[in-house]
Amino acid sequence: MTPDRIEKIINLKAPIDRVWHAITDHVEFGTWFNVALDGPFKPGEVSRGQITYPGYEGLKWEAAVQAMEPERLFSFTWCPTANDPDVDYSGEPLTLVEFRFEAAADGTRLVVSESGFDALPDGPARDEAFKGNSQGWDIQAKNIVAHIDG
Repeated sequence: MTPDRIEKIINLKAPIDRVWHAITDHVEFGTWFNVALDGPFKPGEVSRGQITYPGYEGLKWEAAVQAMEPERLFSFTWCPTANDPDVDYSGEPLTLVEFRFEAAADGTRLVVSESGFDALPDGPARDEAFKGNSQGWDIQAKNIVAHIDG
């Protein structure tokens, strides 16, 4: 059985306001996340763009921003199986991605989670989505550390 939740804890040597900006400014987010976004993140609106990560160039990015609580929480929903540019994923189940910010003695503790995999139909597609996104969040954790901590 596939777990429902991925969680990564990332310790960054920067204050919360710096980490907040790196995650919620669409241009800076795009730099470390490898996505070219069409415009700023806005709660209640869909963020769109194109993936720029090598090997995935041209895939659509689409995420509905759920919350932007300054220096505390940034979240969005997206389709965890959207990996084919020729498929319409508009009716597929979504997962919730959350970035939670906590002050730490030496900077910021960032908790990144993605939940809702149990809403996907049971089977190989769910297992593949969980595995792929878990590996993806490992990569993105390294990217944000390199981007902020150098």
